[in-house]
Amino acid sequence: MNLNLEDSETITLNIELLPPAAVTCNRQKKRNVDSGAHEKAKRLKTVPDSEKSLECQSSSYSSRISVPPERLGQPITVSELTELLHYAALGKTGGIKRPSWCRLSHQKRIKAINVVVLEGLTQGHFYRHYLALKHLRSNYTTRVTFTPTSTNLPSGIFSNKLPESDGLTRTLSQRENKNNGLHRGLMSHPVITKFGTQTRGLTAYVLPQDEMIKRHFPVKGMPGFEEFVCTESVDCVTDSSPLYGLDCEMCLTVKGYELARVSLVDNDGNCVLDELVKPQRIVLNYLTEFSGITRAMLRPIKTTLRDVQAKIKSLLPSDAVLVGHSLNNDLMALKLIHPHVIDTSLLYRREFGQKFKLKVLAEAVLKRQIQTEEKTGHNPVEDAVAALELAQYFIKTGPRQVVEVHLEELWGYTIEEESSESAPAPTPSLRFADILQTLGRPVAYLGKRSDITLDLSNQQWHNSDKEVLISFRTKTQCPFLSVLQFSSISDHLKRCLPSPELQHQKVCANLREMCVVFAGPFPAGFSEEEVKRLFCCCGPVRKIKMLNTTFRVHAEVEFVLLEGAVLALKTLNGFNIQGQSIKVQRPVNESMLDLDLTLDALMDHSSNSGHIYAVKLKSSTAESIPASEKINGHMLDVRCSGVRINGTHLQSTKSKLCEETIRETFSNLGSVERVHLPAKPGKYSRHAYIQFESSEDKHAALSASEDLLKRNYLICPCLTPLHLSSWITTATNSVDPGKETAEDKEMTHINNSSQDQEMDLLMRKLDRRLGKLFRSLSDDTLSVVVLPGLTSAHGHVPGLCLMEVKKAS
Repeated sequence: MNLNLEDSETITLNIELLPPAAVTCNRQKKRNVDSGAHEKAKRLKTVPDSEKSLECQSSSYSSRISVPPERLGQPITVSELTELLHYAALGKTGGIKRPSWCRLSHQKRIKAINVVVLEGLTQGHFYRHYLALKHLRSNYTTRVTFTPTSTNLPSGIFSNKLPESDGLTRTLSQRENKNNGLHRGLMSHPVITKFGTQTRGLTAYVLPQDEMIKRHFPVKGMPGFEEFVCTESVDCVTDSSPLYGLDCEMCLTVKGYELARVSLVDNDGNCVLDELVKPQRIVLNYLTEFSGITRAMLRPIKTTLRDVQAKIKSLLPSDAVLVGHSLNNDLMALKLIHPHVIDTSLLYRREFGQKFKLKVLAEAVLKRQIQTEEKTGHNPVEDAVAALELAQYFIKTGPRQVVEVHLEELWGYTIEEESSESAPAPTPSLRFADILQTLGRPVAYLGKRSDITLDLSNQQWHNSDKEVLISFRTKTQCPFLSVLQFSSISDHLKRCLPSPELQHQKVCANLREMCVVFAGPFPAGFSEEEVKRLFCCCGPVRKIKMLNTTFRVHAEVEFVLLEGAVLALKTLNGFNIQGQSIKVQRPVNESMLDLDLTLDALMDHSSNSGHIYAVKLKSSTAESIPASEKINGHMLDVRCSGVRINGTHLQSTKSKLCEETIRETFSNLGSVERVHLPAKPGKYSRHAYIQFESSEDKHAALSASEDLLKRNYLICPCLTPLHLSSWITTATNSVDPGKETAEDKEMTHINNSSQDQEMDLLMRKLDRRLGKLFRSLSDDTLSVVVLPGLTSAHGHVPGLCLMEVKKAS
């Protein structure tokens, strides 16, 4: 069971009051400590925020996040979420204050932060598909309602500015000066001289026409290239244009070198063309040692140069950028003109115009062996892929980091850091992402293409959740802060239900039905007010709808909480009203078939492990009750003034709950840890959540329900999550039931249709991916999953934030 936050605060205070000599590692003293829960907790705690923890105990400490019960019912905003992320990353040493709305213990042990944004999903979606989200509901013990925002959430996380403080500014300035000293030493490097230090998009590395002419590339309109074929290319490419790797092998003929083989790979490294080509003239040397081509291989080939030129033209998109190593030689052999090229031999520059061999670059940068001695000749597909990946790595990583990482390995020297004491202190950026990168903690975004304010080297755009997950799990270096955006469910919802309001109504219709019971038949003339007075004894009632048939009177009762419906079924089903027995039952439709499983799952969640729900009934002495029956061991009857049980008049409409009285009553059954009385300001609470120190104490209280009933308490296990003040709050925020048309109601009550079943399958698939992602996180990673909710012209639909610090398995 999670340690309660209020207790943890008390424990912290007690330890801080101890003299330093009292805090020791003496194991013999530990064995003599009392075994009570309070003393156990004291042994497990350290002095918070101290500079040094006790070495003998530090191995047993782990970070933990929780939300105080009094804050659970209040939604958090984006700024409050970023407040937590800032503290988790930098802590008090970075001048960051503790978040006021949650508690993160042992912040210094946080090794990484991972945030997953489930685009288009709301709090209602989570509870509507609660059974399908097995991993999500079991891996994350802390949940809180999230207030939607109209801004891009991932971008907001990276761009949020931290409050300026002397300690943080001093740390950043020192790190900037250190980086600047190294930076000044790199300024004369040929790569930096050509491309600078900033990470830019691929268009920054496309050769301009004047350099293509200088490097002997075939260029349209230049003399000597009149017979060359031009690709159908646009005039200008963008940073999102696809890269295509190209490599050719040649033979020596009587007229010089001619094309013998050509290979083309797409942006993902898939081979789209690999053709042997028959030279036009007599071959003098097949150059087998380098090309791998023999006379026997070319003898049956009838493919001509014109054939492969036509194929390449048809395969290349109009905005394609060709990539190769010394690509001018390949284009000359192909007699092909393409205006947008990147040459890797010119990216990884050496001094005085010298070039690295492709084999050397592949081994040093890609850690891959190509053109090995055991192979006969080069494999152009392998070479094309190597050139493509070298270009992609350079673009993604940026020239400065390429040089810093491979300086000694490729260029053969190192740069000593220069002293920067005399240099003026730079003004550091206070953006969250910039601060982390300045401190040497990498950040990354993976998801759909979006307006994320990060360097391109820290972004990976993917079209599917599967690609996002695979990309993250295969990263060689896990970033300190990673934000992943999953959008498959959002895309599905947009296709099926374009209107956000329609989506919300469809989800909330089922949530409302979980709080509904049908009751009857009632005596003729039984009013709505009398029905409400009767059912209020089980908990707050939101709405009563009288159902008058030709012969009998029934009612549809909608409770505010799940527990109210459960108690109504347990307590009021079958009891006598003015000599007439009534039946209380759930709605009967497809969506309610698995309700018992959902309730069990809610009841078994760790946040409810020691909690019970209680309603206090106000009693007064009453006369004996005529025509009453014995139901569930109790004499039940009702009058228009309230419920009568065993001759006692019970009325809940004016009942008041007092924490002191509740503790006195329930402490006889077990150790009560806390009592929560949810109520609006200035109002009395009519129901209570009681938390016991153990699940055994909770079950002892539940087994004593008969005795508690005699003391005017109705109880049942907690079901409504503690962060929800009302189970159906989300169902009433943007939908006015009074304005619903008959057509709307018919639509919102369609359950388990083909669309619902498809949505359930998608949620299961999403949950499996979230489970794999959580397992791949390193220990002591703060994991946050955000269902951001929806915003529309009619208001907000709340989301949900789930949090957990992953512990060692």
